[in-house]
Amino acid sequence: MALIKTQDFIESVADALQYISYYHPEDYIRALAAAYEKEASAPARDAIAQILTNSRMCAEGKRPLCQDTGIVVAFVKVGMQARFEGDMTLEEMVNEGVRRAYLHPENTLRASIVNDPAGSRKNTKDNTPAITHVEMVAGDSVDIQIAAKGGGSENKSKLAMLNPNDSIVDWVLKVVPEMGAGWCPPGMLGIGIGGSAEKAVLLAKESLMQPIDIQELQARGAQTRIEELRLELYEKVNQLGIGAQGLGGLTTVLDVKILDYPTHAASLPVAIIPNCAATRHVHFTLDGSGVAELTPPAADAYPDVHWAPSPQAKRVNLETVTRSDTQSWKNGDTLLLTGKILTGRDAAHKRIKTMLDKGEPLPVDFNNRFIYYVGPVDAVRDEAVGPAGPTTATRMDSYTDIMLNTGLLGSIGKAERGEQALAEIARHKSVYLMAVGGAAYLVSKAIKKSRVLAFADLGMEAIYEFDVVDMPVTVAVSADGTSVHNTGPAEWKKKIALVAV
Repeated sequence: MALIKTQDFIESVADALQYISYYHPEDYIRALAAAYEKEASAPARDAIAQILTNSRMCAEGKRPLCQDTGIVVAFVKVGMQARFEGDMTLEEMVNEGVRRAYLHPENTLRASIVNDPAGSRKNTKDNTPAITHVEMVAGDSVDIQIAAKGGGSENKSKLAMLNPNDSIVDWVLKVVPEMGAGWCPPGMLGIGIGGSAEKAVLLAKESLMQPIDIQELQARGAQTRIEELRLELYEKVNQLGIGAQGLGGLTTVLDVKILDYPTHAASLPVAIIPNCAATRHVHFTLDGSGVAELTPPAADAYPDVHWAPSPQAKRVNLETVTRSDTQSWKNGDTLLLTGKILTGRDAAHKRIKTMLDKGEPLPVDFNNRFIYYVGPVDAVRDEAVGPAGPTTATRMDSYTDIMLNTGLLGSIGKAERGEQALAEIARHKSVYLMAVGGAAYLVSKAIKKSRVLAFADLGMEAIYEFDVVDMPVTVAVSADGTSVHNTGPAEWKKKIALVAV
């Protein structure tokens, strides 16, 4: 009978969360490297190069792969014969591990969890509580899977209660384009089928803990209906042409995972949850012998890919750029920004709107400036700022007209903009620039200085001013409202269809 010591459990959870903050799973690195080699879309290939370069940098620098260091999810399978030392509950031990990991002084992780979600939404400051799922199983050991799930991908989760004769494939192919690029492809799709509504969603989440093995499955062939579904969906989702970061390309998903469970004769619950480019999960077992040992990815797992700006990239001086200049930028242009940019995301935008509604003066002058949608990780050592990749821009869509009325030249984020936002960008002759989600540490290296200008009480959601040098972005929406997230996937869907024919 194994005795699991409290401190061994807590330290193992804390170590696992630090580990996954800067190490991609090795299977993900190799799958993404293979996608890079075959990618024919230049913008998508550049985005994958940034993600791969960022992955290597994070492994070497022990800093987060993404500024959104996630909500912690723990799947804990407890052997019926295992015993625990002390009086702490499983959830309490998991949460103490989370607290220690996220407050680690050498690699501080961003605290994103807010309590009172329908009310004050105050940050808990240490990223607790985690979401813990406990299952009793045979044996005397404790099996633990730990993941850190980013909000951008989690927000794209879908659940449908289909009729028993409905097509699961048709439903998935309908909802994946609706998910847009906010989940930062290329990643994985987790699908849960059966059970009840909540069971299907749980199956989808748990399926994402499995290693990438679609190439092996293709090689040996499907042996079950679920394997047939995986292969069919993998092929058909990639034929949509969505591509890396939604820019259009050959690879949208690196794998499709499916778990199923018996269900009611009148039901067919189906859930889908995407995993983003910052795929973060690890699996270990505690048997009473001490703290879990975690092995880093092999050095040769990282491909010889070192992103550098394209020779065709245009350098932009943010201190002198004008609205006339921005109107000359074309969809898909690569820019290198140098100068000062402002930051602001959900909470800051809400506060700005409240102040304007009350007729109060704003604490920051937005005229002729760019705003970057970001919630950075705190700096450590000699950093100006911690990893600072973009957050999903569509969450700021409802504030577009309000913010552009302040004189903003444009915004910077990730993923597509909604139809109303596109119309408002065109009306104001503004632009929207896209930074690569999943390349947060790489992006942060372009930020040389950082200071808080307003709303310091909002923490990572405060308004900062960044001094940047050659910050890489892509023109995602030009001044006429044309979106590369519409034109890119449409173009590549046609190209892939022609090749298939």
